[in-house]
Amino acid sequence: MNLTESPAMEVPTANGGKTLGGPVSELAITLLTGGIDPHYATGLSMALTGRGVQLELIASTEMETPELRGAPALKFLNLHGDTRGRKSRMGKLFFHLGFYRRLMRYAATAKPKVFHILWNYKLQWFDRTLLLVYYKALGKKLVFTAHNINAAERDGTESLLNRLSLTFQYRFVDHIFVHTEKMKEELVTRFGVTGERVSIIPFGIYECVPSTELTPAEAKQKLGLDGSEKVVLFFGRILPYKGLDYLVEAFQELAQRDPSYRLIIAGEPKKESTQYFREIQQKIERAGLGQRVIRKIGFIANDEIELYFKAADALILPYTLIFQSGVLFMAYSFGLPVIASDVGSFREDIVEGETGFVCRPSDAPDLARTMETYFQSSLFAALDSRRAEIAATARVRNSWDAVSATTCAVYSQLLAPGNLREHGKHDSAG
Repeated sequence: MNLTESPAMEVPTANGGKTLGGPVSELAITLLTGGIDPHYATGLSMALTGRGVQLELIASTEMETPELRGAPALKFLNLHGDTRGRKSRMGKLFFHLGFYRRLMRYAATAKPKVFHILWNYKLQWFDRTLLLVYYKALGKKLVFTAHNINAAERDGTESLLNRLSLTFQYRFVDHIFVHTEKMKEELVTRFGVTGERVSIIPFGIYECVPSTELTPAEAKQKLGLDGSEKVVLFFGRILPYKGLDYLVEAFQELAQRDPSYRLIIAGEPKKESTQYFREIQQKIERAGLGQRVIRKIGFIANDEIELYFKAADALILPYTLIFQSGVLFMAYSFGLPVIASDVGSFREDIVEGETGFVCRPSDAPDLARTMETYFQSSLFAALDSRRAEIAATARVRNSWDAVSATTCAVYSQLLAPGNLREHGKHDSAG
């Protein structure tokens, strides 16, 4: 067994309960990232290795940073390769099959007994069923972080195969991490997962995004913005459920009354949302807003992110359906207030008047009203001083230390001798 036992201690979980945790030594874990979301994977990896976990990270070229490469207790395994390269349809097929071949070969000889899956890869039905069965046959304990409970339902692409494979995954793995109580309730009520197999952890604050001495005033100047302008930011991948169309409509309403409003759109549309974004672009031009919207369309590198979050006076999350968004916590890491629609856990994550405001979902007039409320508030009036308070609060509430404490406790419980002997015992996927 890859565990040298150390004195256990009780640590609080995000839902108020307690679980065993504390420093560990020689706890060996494999972390499977899906080759995406380097910010979350880096934060969790560094926190785990900081607790003494011996980590084998299944990652991609995009995640290969000096921070991860230099971590003494971390073995960086670039099994994904360069996932952003342009490839033909056949080339993509061989690329994906090549990864699965390398992954299965790795799993067959991997020493860690716990495989923690942060994200699945491309063939969702395969990742959720046959690949998990393969891991179990090799004697692995399986942990899964459900960042989204059912992304297909959110995106309007739900199918019977999606539902069945999701149900199998949720009932087959040994433990599941979620970020909110609502997500846990969804797993229990809609997927039949027993509550004891679900732990709530905070969404760790993004600390691996570079932050320099650049001031908000300097950031505005770099983007050609005047210090007196009211700047709102939409950041991240552009998809219909993120409600950018509602934001553009609200912005149009505000811009007609107040010429000082400016909008930054920074991100890239996914292939399936190309037409959606094209229609948004056309709407911006027809409304004569082209000169008042800064568009940075494409992949935003880590060292560019700071510029947009510091130039903005508020991040806007006009989502129509979601449980939680990492972009919100990225904003908090820069001390940036957030205006978000009342979906998922946004109302719990935003303290009205202190860290932002909440509006009705899919309601452009209410979003416009809420944006006006913010820019007339004491929060905006004292934004220069409030930024530091927001960032400090987020670092405490969403610390990776709290995330890693609960995570390590679950690892240790799964690796306890009694649990190892009970390998293969899990909820029925029927």
